[in-house]
Amino acid sequence: MKVAVQISGAPSAGPDLQELLELVARGDQDAFARMYDVVCGPVLGLVRSVLRDPAQSEEVAQEVLVEVWRTAARFQASRGSAMNWVLTLAHHRAVDRVRSVEATKAREHRAALLDRTPEFDEVTEQVESRLEREQVRRCLRTLTELQRQSVTLAYYRGLTYREVAELLSVPLGTIKTRLRDGLIRLRDCLGVSA
Repeated sequence: MKVAVQISGAPSAGPDLQELLELVARGDQDAFARMYDVVCGPVLGLVRSVLRDPAQSEEVAQEVLVEVWRTAARFQASRGSAMNWVLTLAHHRAVDRVRSVEATKAREHRAALLDRTPEFDEVTEQVESRLEREQVRRCLRTLTELQRQSVTLAYYRGLTYREVAELLSVPLGTIKTRLRDGLIRLRDCLGVSA
C-alpha cells in the first residue's frame, strides 16, 4: 500500500513528513521507507551541490539517512519543518566532509614537506661543530708550544711527519714523540677513550 506524502502544500492521503518522522522515531521501518522516498532526492541534491563529487555525495547522503533513522526522536516541530531538519542534517554532514577532505589534504601536504626535510638539523649540526671546534682550540692551548706547532702542521696543514721535521729543522724521531705526546694530551682533554 503506497501512501502519498504531502510535500509542498498538495493534499495528502496519508501522514505528512512530520508524522512519518515521528513514526520513524518509534522505530517504524515502513514509515522510514516512505520518508526515504520523499527526502532522498532533496538530500542527495543538497549534498551534491556542496561536495560536487557524485561518489562522495551518495556516501554522505546515505550517512544522512542513517542518521535520520537513528536520531529521528531529536526532531522538534517547534523549531522548523521535518524537511528543513533533514536538509540541515544533510548540509552539516556535507560541510563536515568538505572540512575532513581539506584537513586530509593539509596533513598529506605537511607529510610530503616532512619527507623533503633533510635528515639532520643543519642548525644543530652547526652548533655542535662550533662547540667541538672551540673545545679542540681550548685543548690545543693546553699543549706545549712545540707540541701545538707540530700538531697544527701535521693535522691542520696536512704535512707529513717528515715535512714537519724538515720545516722545523728537528729530527723525525723528535717530531714523532712530540706528536704522540700532544695527541695523548688532546685525547685526555677532549675526554676521548683510547
